[in-house]
Amino acid sequence: MDFSSTTNNAVPVTILTGFLGAGKTTLLNRILNGSHGLRVAVLVNDFGAINIDTELIVGVEDNAISLANGCVCCQIRDDLVQTVNEVINRPENPEYILLEASGVADPSGIAMTFVQPNFLDRIRLDSIISIVDCEQFFAYPEYPGLQELKLRQIGFSDMVILNKVDLVDERQLQEVKDWINNRLNRVRMVDSVQCNVPLEILLSVGRFDPQQLAGSDGELHPMKGDHGQTFSTWSFQTDQPLSLEALREMVKKQLPGSIYRCKGVVFAAETPEQRAILQIVGRRSDVSLGEPWDGDQPLTQIVAIGAPGGIDPEDLSSKFEACIEI
Repeated sequence: MDFSSTTNNAVPVTILTGFLGAGKTTLLNRILNGSHGLRVAVLVNDFGAINIDTELIVGVEDNAISLANGCVCCQIRDDLVQTVNEVINRPENPEYILLEASGVADPSGIAMTFVQPNFLDRIRLDSIISIVDCEQFFAYPEYPGLQELKLRQIGFSDMVILNKVDLVDERQLQEVKDWINNRLNRVRMVDSVQCNVPLEILLSVGRFDPQQLAGSDGELHPMKGDHGQTFSTWSFQTDQPLSLEALREMVKKQLPGSIYRCKGVVFAAETPEQRAILQIVGRRSDVSLGEPWDGDQPLTQIVAIGAPGGIDPEDLSSKFEACIEI
């Protein structure tokens, strides 16, 4: 991998996929009405399904609604490239872009839009996330094409949100997980009710700050907010340089499936004068070059978010320690 092939200044993009009624709009409503303070641009096919508190709306343009919390909701025109260009050229450019794909869309074609040469230095595909309706997952068995579409949506995804787990029993939930696991390898799956998932799992915004998620003591700390369940967090710190090649191999082959997101600043042996930025979401991983250390002490600081009880601190620490350049 060419670790200098991506730019840390590019706006990250997440594509939300999932069959009709899975919960994509519910999740977008949570973000648009949230008090997170992030400049998030949400691209939707239809404004009609979005339920925004009118007190949040500060401006309405032809195909965009500007919100008081920094978000902007844009309706997708026929030309997706044109819409994306309009969003990233706004006076207050977004820190993150979320695109809701049509419920019957194959995400592969949409993803190709964001890897066009004219976008490479301006946006980067951060993740593709598929939302699954656990209650209706096996509905309409007489239409095998539907299951094939769902499989493609999940297969192209880096992480799957298993939504509406409160409407099924443990046996039904396990049947959905088994169906996915029997067809695809190493899919990260997050249980949720009404898509109540921490933004720290979905988004990767701004300069890395390990104190946002966990202390520098390596101990687990509870996630903030009411997410229906407690997600585990973990942090790692060292002043010894890491091998980026070893790090990439470890992430690819050894990182536990219970880790949903991992990110941080890396003191890299290959680029000791410059920060390396690690981003992992689900099955997707990226290492890009950041700013020079400029007199600051080179230091690796990494945090991870995982399933409730899904992080073994000693095991995870040993995996990252094994990447230290000897």
